[in-house]
Parts: sequence; C-alpha cells; structure tokens
Amino acid sequence: MTNRHEEILAKSERNGSVSLYQHLKDVAELAVVIARHEGMDERTALLGALLHDIGKTSTVFQKTLSSAFRPAPHFVFRHEIASLFFLSLVESSRRDAVVEMIAAHHKSVYQDVRELGLLDLDESMDDACTVHAKDFDVWSPTAIEILASLGMEVHPVSVEEAQANYDYAVDYCASRPLGCSAWKGLLMAADHMASAMEWKQEMPTDKIFVKPDLHFYDRQSELYPLSLIPTVDPRQHTLVCAPTGAGKTDFLLRRCRGRVFYTLPYQASINAMYDRIKHDLRGTGAQVCLLHAASSLKVADGKIEERIMQRMVGASVKVLTPHQMASVVYGIKGYEAMALDLKGCDVILDEIHTYSNTIQAIVLRIIDILVALGCRIHVGTATMPSLLYDEILRRLGGPDKVYQVKLDNSTLETFNRHQLYKLSSDDDIFQTVDSLVAQGQKVLLVCNQVKRAQDLYNQVAKRYGDVPTMLIHSRFRRCDRSDLETTLTSEYNSMPGACIVVSTQVVEVSLDISFDAMITECAPIDALVQRFGRVNRKRTRQTIGHYKPVYVVAPPDDKDEALPYTLDVLQRTFDVLPDHGELMEERQVQSMIDQVYDHLELEDIDFSGVAYCDGHWRLKELWHRAKSALLEALDINSAVCVTESDKQAYLDADSTARTKMEIPVSYHAIAHRQLNQIDQGSRPFVIPDKAYDQAEGLLIDEAQPTNYRTYEML
Repeated sequence: MTNRHEEILAKSERNGSVSLYQHLKDVAELAVVIARHEGMDERTALLGALLHDIGKTSTVFQKTLSSAFRPAPHFVFRHEIASLFFLSLVESSRRDAVVEMIAAHHKSVYQDVRELGLLDLDESMDDACTVHAKDFDVWSPTAIEILASLGMEVHPVSVEEAQANYDYAVDYCASRPLGCSAWKGLLMAADHMASAMEWKQEMPTDKIFVKPDLHFYDRQSELYPLSLIPTVDPRQHTLVCAPTGAGKTDFLLRRCRGRVFYTLPYQASINAMYDRIKHDLRGTGAQVCLLHAASSLKVADGKIEERIMQRMVGASVKVLTPHQMASVVYGIKGYEAMALDLKGCDVILDEIHTYSNTIQAIVLRIIDILVALGCRIHVGTATMPSLLYDEILRRLGGPDKVYQVKLDNSTLETFNRHQLYKLSSDDDIFQTVDSLVAQGQKVLLVCNQVKRAQDLYNQVAKRYGDVPTMLIHSRFRRCDRSDLETTLTSEYNSMPGACIVVSTQVVEVSLDISFDAMITECAPIDALVQRFGRVNRKRTRQTIGHYKPVYVVAPPDDKDEALPYTLDVLQRTFDVLPDHGELMEERQVQSMIDQVYDHLELEDIDFSGVAYCDGHWRLKELWHRAKSALLEALDINSAVCVTESDKQAYLDADSTARTKMEIPVSYHAIAHRQLNQIDQGSRPFVIPDKAYDQAEGLLIDEAQPTNYRTYEML
C-alpha cells in the first residue's frame, strides 16, 4: 500500500493535528460532489482538490506547525505556491482550472492585503520560486507518495519541472480577464466546509444539495389570507406586500422550487426564523443552516481584512442576513464560493423595507447579481414605498417576470388592530405605563438607541420593582441574547398579568410575540408599522375587530438624538400618524408610507469599489478585496468583544463555543478604546468585566483599559 505519510500535517496540533492525507481526501470528496451538482467537470474538481494543499509537504511548512517555531524577520512561505509545483501531474486540458483552484484559495493573486499573493511575491521577491522550492528534492517524493495514496496518477517531479509549472501558473494568473472564477469558488467552498467538519469521521456529502420538501407550507386557513392564494405561476420572481400575520412567510416558501436562502435584517429575526423552519422541516432530511455574522474581521499590523463566513455550501435552507451576500457585491474574500452556492437557488428577501441608505443600495445590487446568477427571487414586505417597489420590480425584469401579490381593501380592514396616541415628550411615558400596569397589561417599550434602552430599563426596574421586567437589544453575549429571546417568546409573551419589556429595533421583525400595548420612540413609518405588529399580533376570529393601544413619542429636536434615523423622516412620520385613539387603518398604510417617502434617493455605491455593476464583473478573476467599502460605509456589527472573565475560555474553546461568548458591537464604537484584542477566532476585543451586565448587556462607557482587573498582556 502506498505510504499515506500520516506524520505530514495539514494543521498544527493546536488546530487539530489533521493529517494532510485526510484533509486532501475530505476536500476532494466534497469538491466532486459540489462539481456534480453545479454541472462542472468532476475529474478537474478532484485533481484540483488533491493538489491544492500538497505544498504543505514542504519541510519549511512543516516546521511552521511546531509550537516552537519562531519566524525570522521577513519570513515568507505560501504553501499554495509550493502546491503549484505539481501542476504537470494534471493533464494539460485541465491545468488552467486547477491553477484557479490552487493559486488564490487563501490570498488574492495580486494586491493582497499583506502583499502575499502569487503575483505580488513574484514581483517583490528576488526568486519566489526558488525560495518555495527549498529542499524540493527532499520533500517532493513524500508529496508524490501522498498523492499516489489518494489514487492520483503520478510521476517524479524535478526542480526544473516545478519551475516550469510555477512559470505557467504565474503567466496564467497575470492574464486573467474580469470575472468570477467558479473553480476558485468550488475549491474554497469544499476547503472551508471540510475544515469546519474535520472533527467528524465522514464528510456529510449525502446531506448537501438536498432540495427541501416544503409541502408543510401548503396549509390553508381563512385567518391567513395569503394561504388561500395559489402560488403556481410561471413567472420566475415574486413580490408580496401584506400585513404582519397574513401568512407571508408560508407564501414565500411555497413559491420556492429549490434550495432556499432566507434573508432577514436582524439577529433576533433570523434566530426566530431558523427555529421555525427547522421545526417545520423536521423529519424531511433538509439541512437548515443559520449564518449570523456578516464576516470575520481580522485586524493585524494596522491592516483590516474582511472574510465571508461560508462553510456550509449546499445546505437545503440557509437563514442569514444580506450582509453575507454583500460579499459578492464587494468582492470580499470568499465571494466566489457564495456566488457558486447561490447559483440557481431560491432567495427570499423578507422585510426588505427595513434597509435604508447604503444597505438599501447594496440590497438592490444584490438583486442584480442574483438575477445574473439565475436565482428565483421572492421579495416580501409589510411596508414598502411605492417608488422602491417599482424599482425592485424593474430590476427583477418587470411584470412579465414577477408574480405580484397584494390583498384587497376589504381583507386589509380585518387587519386593523391598533389605536394610536401621540405623546409629546418622554415625560409622558411613565404616566402612561402607570396606567397600563395598573390594568395588568403586557407593555413593550421600544427605543431607537441601545444606551437609551439601558437607561429606560434602569428607570423602569426601579419604578416597577414588583413587575417582571427585562431588556433586550443587540449588545449581549450571543448565548445570553439567545436566552433572552427564549425568555421573551416563551415566558413574557404568555405570562398572566402585567410585565414590561424594554427593547430596541431587534423586536421589529419576525419575533412571534403579542403584547397588549406599546410605547415607542418615533421611527420611520415603515419601521413603526413593523413594531406595531408586536402588539395584538395573535390573529383569531375573536381578536379580529378588537384593538390595542400604541403610543408614539414625538421625535427629538437634535439630529444626533434621532440616530440611526434622519430627523426629517421622523418628523414627517409623526405628522402622518393618527392620534387620540384613532385606528391605524391598514388600507391607509401605503398612502402614509408614500407621503413620508415622496421621492427615492438611491445611494450611489459604485464609487466604493463594487465588484459587479451594469451586468459585468469589475474584478479580475482570482482577485478579491480584503478591505471592502462595506466596512467603511456601514456602521454594522462587524466587530465583537468578549469579557475579561471569558478570555481564557475563548482561547480554549472551539469555534461554536467561541461564538456564544461574543458580543456584537460596531467596530467604530470599540476600536479606538485601546482595549486588548485576542488574535484568534473573530479577533474579539477584551472588555473589562465591569463593562458587561447580565441584565443590561454591554456598557460601552465602562469599556476602558483602566477598568481591567489585570493588565496582563494578551
């Protein structure tokens, strides 16, 4: 039997001590399956996967895996380059594709963030080939034996042959046109998934690319009018506008014919949707996957690199935020794998109205790319300006390509649920809460900023000590956030008697809660309509025609206090709202929205380095951007932190356990505070224990180095 050389590792002991033989075998198995489902040549996929990391056989690379290894100044060794030395083992007709699989599966071939790409090094190093071929005669026979043990036809490769292979790869990469390499995407998808699953004995090849059985959603009820509308229509795409509780989710899923990407704007909403779909599809064999973060953020040597988290290619259903797909818009590392996974799938863009300004422009660009990838796109919303609706309709190809569904006015009237009252200032809040609590009502208080929600929670907890009270927002440890969502939906949502929940925008969409009353800061009209949907939500024959109170606090005078919204939109919203207990009529909602949004300002993001525009790719194949305009333009939860007490546990934990300890936070809110940072996982900033409270979450003002219990360096 050919020697597998189990002693040759793909990963260090700290990272699992995975043998190179096993890693190549796993990646190859997945690559073949992906190729089969994507209609790509399976033999090419196999050969590229077997070769992609074979350069790790190098004695130089193996030394780097030792815990005792300390690199010399300016040390450089890229195993991808060493892997290209064996290119001539592949028949000539397949070599170009194999180069695409190998050359850039870690680094952009040029303009890499650390200038470590193949073309970068070929230009900057005196002789990159010679450096990477050090001791080639010693280690290349081992590489050949590993490849032979994996079933590859091999022959000895000389140093001269290796040089010729290197030159061929350099010339090929330098000549790449604009485009998105499917072969690179295939290898990255297989490699990332294999790395994520290496703790298992077998790769789950039988669980990927399984189309979900969605017959569960064929259920019908007069209470959910969309369930009575047929979904069979030859048009490719879908646009559905309907109030909360009309059965929109079921309708969108009924329109799907293949694997599904289900996008929602907030962590809470995707958590809830993931739990719901996973429960609905239990026993069907569908693999339902949850993707939280937009990216992992690496900060080293003053340089920022953003990577897409794409490890579960071929899942039956993925529930995620659009930030994951935004990688394709900006050409962020891993975008080829995302594009490959998306190709030909059903994509649900739910609650699309919640996106504004830059992210709205990005979502519209995502639609363009999804159309180009042959996806079936299904857009759902409870509220949307007519101008935005028309723009989406145009990008989807117009009425001939889009099945449009709306409810008639008589049906909309059955969704009238709220009586509106305007409050002139914050001073009116507690007087109103006093009255509602005295009536035994479940009250939801919604703020637009985390700090104000924390302050209000503290006031509420002090004033109503005997009333069950909780706070929920985005800046909790993910494990605590999950517990809070469970507490909210399973306990507070159904408890008898009065309770008070203080929240931010995280409750706006997809959380299945139904409170008796709401007091909310003024938000844009479309966001308010969504918030109102958390009150009197349960739709039964008995609740139709019964109304619950909603109180809206007048907008502030200061534009900073209005953030994250613009003051003029808040003022226009407040002006169109009914008052004095008048009904919020569903048939009037569209008119109110169009009054607030009387023009459509599509933000120009072309200047920011988009990778796809006007039907064409703007990046050369095998090139990706390390620092995207997405990071600069959006104040999203692109960074994380962990508590000082969790630091050691984070260092010792696997990726799943680490994720549970992380606290999402704006990079711009945390990066300037001179906090320690862990150079592992998602590179979290370490906050003092004093900066985190179990009930309040991240206390950003306390996140200062002077509050550390110890000044131990990380």
